[in-house]
This record gives sequence, C-alpha cells and structure tokens, in this order.
Amino acid sequence: MAEPENFPTSEAIEAAATAWLARRDRTLTPAEQDAYLQWLREDPRHAAAIARQEKVWGLLDQLSEWRPANSPRPNPDLLAPRARGKIYGLAAAAFAAAAAVVVAMVVLHQSPAEPAPRRAIIHPGPERQTLADGSVVELNAGARIEVRFDDAERRVRLLHGEAHFAVAKNPARPFVVDAGAVAVRAVGTAFSVSLQISEVSVLVTEGKVGVTEHRSASDAQRSTPYLLTGTFLTAGQSTVIDLVAESVAPVVHEVTPAQIARALAWQGLRLEFQEMPLGDVVAEFNRYNRRKLSVRDRATAAIVVGGNFRADNVDGFVRLLESSFGVTARAEGDEIVLGLAR
Repeated sequence: MAEPENFPTSEAIEAAATAWLARRDRTLTPAEQDAYLQWLREDPRHAAAIARQEKVWGLLDQLSEWRPANSPRPNPDLLAPRARGKIYGLAAAAFAAAAAVVVAMVVLHQSPAEPAPRRAIIHPGPERQTLADGSVVELNAGARIEVRFDDAERRVRLLHGEAHFAVAKNPARPFVVDAGAVAVRAVGTAFSVSLQISEVSVLVTEGKVGVTEHRSASDAQRSTPYLLTGTFLTAGQSTVIDLVAESVAPVVHEVTPAQIARALAWQGLRLEFQEMPLGDVVAEFNRYNRRKLSVRDRATAAIVVGGNFRADNVDGFVRLLESSFGVTARAEGDEIVLGLAR
C-alpha cells in the first residue's frame, strides 16, 4: 500500500532522528526540548527511530577500546555485534559511515577517545533588576533598558531584546514600556515585551495592558500616545505589532499555559547535564523542587542522561524520560517514582 502524499518516509524519519540525536549530544535548548518532545509524540515511528540510532551509536562506543599505537587499524572484533541480531537498512549504513568518520578522527589525532565529562552545570536565571518603585524586570540575554521615572509616570525604554515586567501597583503613576514605535501601558500587572528589527511582541501573564503606537516622532514624547483601537491584552493573550507595515491593526491571540511556559522558558535557573547517570540527575532536580523524584533500582539510576532543563520543569523532564528512555513514572504521595518499563 502506497504511503499518502506528504506522509513522512522511513528515510526522512531516520534522517530526522539522526539530527535530533546530534542536537541532544550538544544539549537541547528549552525550545528545542519542547520541539523534540512534540516530534516524538507525532508518530510512534519517531521513538523507534531514536532507539535504533542510539543502538548504532552505542556500538560505536566500542571503538574507544582501540589504541592506534598498538595497531594502525582497529580490530574487526571491536565492531562486531556483542549480542545476537543484525543492523539493517539505514541504521547499518549510518553505522558504517559513522565508523569511518570515527576511525579517521582517531587516526588523525593519534590518541584514544576520552569519555565526556559527567557533571551538572548550573546556569543562573536571567539578569533581574528591582526598580525604584518596587517593580521587577527580568532581562533575557542581550536585552537592555533605560529607566525614566517622574512624579506623573514610570517609563522604561526597551533598547534591545526581550524583558519581562512584574509591575508594582500604583494607579496614580502608570507604568509604560517603550519598544521602538510601540508603547505598552499598565498599572499593576505582569507582561513580557520583545523588540526585534521588524516587530514587537507582547505577552501578558497577569492583569491587563493597553498597546499603543506612535503616529509620529512627536507622539513618542507624549505621556499618552495614540491608542490603537481595541488593542487591549489581558492575562493569557499576546500580539505582534509589525513595525514595517503601515496601518495594520495587530491581532490578539489567546495563549495556552503551555505556550506561555515555552515563550518564557528563558526565565529561571537552568540545569545542564552532560552524560550523567539518572540517579545523579534526580538528586540535582530534587535540590530545587518541593515535589521530589525517586529512583529505586540500579538499572534505572544508571541510565545516562544529557540535556538542558529549567530547574523547576520537573514535568517536562519526566515526559522526556518517558518518551525517549522507556522510563515509567508513577505518583506516590509527594514523590514521582521513576522506573524502567517491564
């Protein structure tokens, strides 16, 4: 039976699996982590392809036993399967090609492969500034702001990048964020603003804001710029303002909690694991979360894990273990018990 048009072929799935494994090897960003989980959920063949590719690369690890000083070519026994079974199709081709690359690299350097370090790297959260009025600003990497407060209003200019604002309530002094030709006006609320070359994005996580746009340079100096008709956002809504197109009213979108979490994944402490046993990874997560993870058998604790995760994203980490490593999770009181599927 022929596969329908646009239905992913086995070759395409294997290629995608190879690409995802390469990204995992150099650690996934939070956005990539979410995309990877979504890709795994889309088709059961995806997880199977990942498993096949992992098996191939596991066999390649046997080459680490070869010492060029003792022999100019690796012993064929090192590449022979150590258990019953064969590698078929694309997996076999990938194995052969990868083996050639590994051999070439080892011959070039004339030194044995060294195991990757097993350690956890703690990435601090974003830069946080507490303003004179008690409002808190979190700056994504590379973002910059200028603060101009007076008796009538509190004004912040976003010069570049993305920032999240948790505004202290003061109805007598509105809080305004200028980003290019756009101003976001609030009293007491929480929202993020992202300034790019051609657009400004606004996401509200608490309260309500009004989005305004300057008609001219003189409007930018006014305390109450021209208000785009009907452009108000409440918690769980977002919009994008095109800075290039003229007279195009922005569209307000409803945003799910999961989408908000992905959009603000840059916030908070992050943990990066480099080839660490799951038992050690669990211990790191438990340092930062009230709800604890638990591993009660050696086989599960020995699973090697790598990746980049928000320290408070326990659910996302557990989903990755379930979809990619065959780990099961069950709730027992305040604990999540991890184990291998039987």
